[in-house]
Amino acid sequence: MNENTENTRPRLFVDADACPVKAECERVAERHRIEMIMVSNGGIRPSRNPLIRIVIVPPEPDAADDWIAENARERDVIITNDIPLASRGIEIGARVLKANGQEFTEANIGNALAGREIAAHMREVTGEQGRNAAFTQKDRSKFSSALEVLVQAVLRG
Repeated sequence: MNENTENTRPRLFVDADACPVKAECERVAERHRIEMIMVSNGGIRPSRNPLIRIVIVPPEPDAADDWIAENARERDVIITNDIPLASRGIEIGARVLKANGQEFTEANIGNALAGREIAAHMREVTGEQGRNAAFTQKDRSKFSSALEVLVQAVLRG
């Protein structure tokens, strides 16, 4: 592969802190021979896989999100549940997928951002923390399928 081709291949960025689908991401990256970059503020085991790069950022709020947003480019794939990072990724032309397999798009990111603001306001008013549903094998399977389809679409251009 020449340098020009290498620079146009999509990369897979994983917002790795508390990401439940790292293994699924690695399998898809390996299958398609694309670089996977796991970004975290620590606690990730190094990988022997040459396609996987681990980036450790300072333990500051949004440091991983900022690093991903500053380094991702058009046609890259970002795995995150963080709605503001998803919005930033969409702005640069990346494809963004949640751990449950739902893709963030220009069509749905506005509602996601608004819902996030409403939820934050409700937590502030009531003092109650929301609860996330348990992550099931069905969610994992849905994510794997969605990521495979998304990566194939990006590779086709």
